[in-house]
Amino acid sequence: MKNLLFLFTIILFFSCNNEKNRKAQQPSNTAENTEINSETYINPLDIDYTYMVYNSSQNKSYRSGADPAVIEFKGEYYMFVTRSFGYWHSTDLVNWDFIKPEQWFFEGSNAPTAFNYKDSLVYFAGNPAGYGSILYTDDPKSGKWEPTASISTDIQDSELFIDDDGETYLYWGSSNVNPLKVKILNKDDRFLETGVRKDLFNLDEDAHGWERFGENNFHPTLKEGYMEGASMTKHNGKYYLQYAAPGTQFNVYADGVYIGDTPLGPFTYMKNNPMSFKPGGFTNGAGHGITVKQTNGQYWHFATMALASNSQWERRLCMFPTYFDDDGLMYTNTAYGDYPRFGANHPTKAGQHNGWMLLSYKGDVTVSSSLMQIKKFTSNDDAVEVTELPLEKNTDGQIISKVLTDENPKTFWVAEANDDKQWITIDMLKPGNINAFQLNFHDHESGIYTRTEGLKHRFTIETSEDGVNWQTVVDRSTSEKDTPNAYIVLDAPVKAKYVRYNNIKVPGTNFAMSEFRVFGIGLGDKPESVTGFKVKREDDRRDVQFSWDAVEGAQGYNIRWGIAEDKLYQSWQVYDTNEHFMRSLDRDTPYYFTIEAFNENGISVQSDILFAQ
Repeated sequence: MKNLLFLFTIILFFSCNNEKNRKAQQPSNTAENTEINSETYINPLDIDYTYMVYNSSQNKSYRSGADPAVIEFKGEYYMFVTRSFGYWHSTDLVNWDFIKPEQWFFEGSNAPTAFNYKDSLVYFAGNPAGYGSILYTDDPKSGKWEPTASISTDIQDSELFIDDDGETYLYWGSSNVNPLKVKILNKDDRFLETGVRKDLFNLDEDAHGWERFGENNFHPTLKEGYMEGASMTKHNGKYYLQYAAPGTQFNVYADGVYIGDTPLGPFTYMKNNPMSFKPGGFTNGAGHGITVKQTNGQYWHFATMALASNSQWERRLCMFPTYFDDDGLMYTNTAYGDYPRFGANHPTKAGQHNGWMLLSYKGDVTVSSSLMQIKKFTSNDDAVEVTELPLEKNTDGQIISKVLTDENPKTFWVAEANDDKQWITIDMLKPGNINAFQLNFHDHESGIYTRTEGLKHRFTIETSEDGVNWQTVVDRSTSEKDTPNAYIVLDAPVKAKYVRYNNIKVPGTNFAMSEFRVFGIGLGDKPESVTGFKVKREDDRRDVQFSWDAVEGAQGYNIRWGIAEDKLYQSWQVYDTNEHFMRSLDRDTPYYFTIEAFNENGISVQSDILFAQ
């Protein structure tokens, strides 16, 4: 008995001390930091994206991940991605491991579709040529698949949907002219067509501004957006048919929804469209996705983000929490969509921004060497616009690299060598408590053209309060991980003003990076609320002009809008401006608008909501 009492006393002592230490490590100037131990994630997702065989004949070497099809199967999750020569597996929707199948399409599946039928079989389709066999397996984790004994045509950008009664539908379409279509297949007879086909709906750019083609929904010559990426979600007896527009390479790539009472329609345009929209901030786009239901009932929308530097097909993946409101409207939460977010394991805030802010924005960066510093953008016709920035040095003769903290993934720096002599140092504008890092490596003439095993990113990260005394907070010097968009969370916050990345070796010929992002909480005050917010809808009701008074100490602003005061589902994040022009509204819909300011310390209270008829 005495031994048990002694043991209990020891356990209680260490438990109390651990709790005391844990609380002492947390910054006290934000309530969100009471939950820093909850697992987090960030967009673009931190997975080992595949190098594309597409464009390899032109010696274009770049990674990409697009058009995700994510399913739950027997309590776990599988993610199929365009031309990846395999797929990813997860138990928690945050950590993903690649599975290399025994047999797969030679060029990798294009715009794949997958469906879990009653936890018995997974069906899969997606081929670059637009036809192929539908595959199936009862053990996707093994990588063993069987083909059906028939060839299905018209499966480009397809969605396979099997209703509760076993009726099977294939939705498809990828065109700036033709509508989405559907046909019925016989699941019990080799997925042969039954003969039922139907045209469903097309884009209506005259009415829906967000469907207009081009960056920021503007293109000087092309007016018709692309409708593609069909995806079906059944919820409360309704059928939510999702579609992507206007083009995968643009910041405004989004998913909209039409709602029907049957899988064949008729379908009605959802009035709060687009359902998934992320046009501003660091990484843009949230289109051509799929909505998956977590085992706890929470919905998630996985979608495509545009990078479009080396090629218009250079893309990344994102994940946002998805909801259905009391009126049956489907929407996602994409606000601060490329900042750290609570993981799927959070009991009440899964997928929401967790309160960590960007500490590194416009920090003064010096680098070990500089082969080049580039701003690069690939337009719709795959023509590349390249601007090489002049070499700059500070008064100490050190090379400056402003592109690494400018919140633009299309600007990047290339070191003179890919070795352990290369480094990056950020002198942040203000000190803060650091919680996490995101390293966005860039592909510059990497010389890799397909799925390649054994790639790894090796580096260390140090922090300092004075720029003289340094401590190592991340050591991946012997890492076996391939992390082109590495997201690293510290065990406890670290106070610092300086951050240094030390390279060891990264995949490919060159060491290049587009953005070195540092997240945490600053030591100052959140910005004041925005005043002078004005909203002016133009004669073309799809367009709207915003202006407001600049807020002292703000990094940027987040504009929110929606179809009702309690349905402000859309947002657009901007930096260093007090005006914004947007072409993404629906012509005949009244809207409500508000705005908030943000900085490294947090987010202001929102302004009063304005109504614009």
